[in-house]
Amino acid sequence: MSVLTPLSSPQLDWAERSRQAVWHPCTQMKVHERFPPRAIVAADGPWLIDDQGHRILDAVSSWWVNLFGHNFGPIREAITDQLGKLDHIMLAGLTHPPVVELSERLAVLTGLGHAFYASDGASATEIALKMSAHSWRNLGQAGKNQFIGLQGGYHGETAGALSVTDIPLFREAYAPLLRLSATLPSPDPRHAAPGVSAEAHTQAAIDALAAYLAEHHTRTAALILEPLVQGAAGMAMYAPDYLVAVRELCDRYAVHWIADEIAVGFGRTGTLFAHQQARRADGTGVKPDFICLSKGLTGGVLPLSAVLTTDAVYAAFYDDRTAHGFLHSHSYTGNPLACRAALAVLDTFAARDADGRDVLDRNRLAAERFTALTAPLRAHPRVKARRHLGMIWAWDIDTDEPTFAARYHRAALDAGLLLRPIGSTLYVMPPYVLTESDQRVLADGLVRVLDQVLAEIDALPTAAPGAIPGIDGAPDAVRMA
Repeated sequence: MSVLTPLSSPQLDWAERSRQAVWHPCTQMKVHERFPPRAIVAADGPWLIDDQGHRILDAVSSWWVNLFGHNFGPIREAITDQLGKLDHIMLAGLTHPPVVELSERLAVLTGLGHAFYASDGASATEIALKMSAHSWRNLGQAGKNQFIGLQGGYHGETAGALSVTDIPLFREAYAPLLRLSATLPSPDPRHAAPGVSAEAHTQAAIDALAAYLAEHHTRTAALILEPLVQGAAGMAMYAPDYLVAVRELCDRYAVHWIADEIAVGFGRTGTLFAHQQARRADGTGVKPDFICLSKGLTGGVLPLSAVLTTDAVYAAFYDDRTAHGFLHSHSYTGNPLACRAALAVLDTFAARDADGRDVLDRNRLAAERFTALTAPLRAHPRVKARRHLGMIWAWDIDTDEPTFAARYHRAALDAGLLLRPIGSTLYVMPPYVLTESDQRVLADGLVRVLDQVLAEIDALPTAAPGAIPGIDGAPDAVRMA
């Protein structure tokens, strides 16, 4: 029997046609023999609609990209307007108004500039890594070409991005192709030894970074990290104090700091960008040397990523010699349609409602309400750790069953919720537009599905023959770029 039929039959349903024709991302495709993918044919606000007319609450923002709900009017209208003017041009030797305006506005918001564009988060990681190492080379320090990542860090799945990613499931198969970075301890307090406080654990992680840089700074180009929340590590959350120390140490040892805000930017942690929560003792903020943006940049509507950096890094490339330029490109760099979508996102953040509240203000009120609604989950006897920051909530579930994530995902879909646990960590990162009614549906469903799945697991024999480890062939530990 051939793997694919010559053409998908229109008599087959969408799920089967997809199984035959589409290779789904981060998926062991054999799983779909037993559990076909759900076919989504429409979406509105936080709700997805499948081909059977069922409504599904998108509680993970479609892999963390959707900010203002699906089919959001201002973004749709901006793209439609731009489509009538200019769809795409190459950005080499040419420019266009949307990319100029977006770059100017991002520079004001981040304090960094010289925006370089690609289409996805992994590409942004690649750009930042190359730009860092190449800038040191142009400055006569070619030996500074190695990188530091954090335990549990995730920065994408292209070769360079995998080299600074510490998720063995993704990295091990490609290890021969990679130039692996140094991996230093995460400040995630869940890694603290028994009896060690969160503060002491954070200080230990800072001390480990200081010791490494003291010995290896002459060959280290940059440190890359996800500020405040490590997504693929199970929504690991750590103290802003660590970022203050990162800035001080990177300055002391002349090492770049790359802030991967791909998942945590645009309000996810309560501030526009996560690193903005880090404050020195005198109250002043800290700023990275590079910031990588994607996902929420266009509200989850079109693929776009951006890397912004300092004047000093930019100046290292500014030269009469072509070889000193940053010779990197993407065919769809700075696509006008995607840039207009991003501008609509920035306009939405800048706007205020009739009560004078902006998006971040409204999010704070929504977060307080949802946190209260999830009190039964926080008190659940099988929840062993819980954490919350901004518009991200996570609960570690007391189970060693490897099928937990897959079982929960499937049961949640049947209950009308899109949720994808990371291993034994249940989390939600919803769009910012959930009404109180939507939040109640989600909060009630989280507990109801958890009880259902744990009852199924508790009834399993000690070894479940033929068990599928996860919906993707393994526990879902991915933050797709």
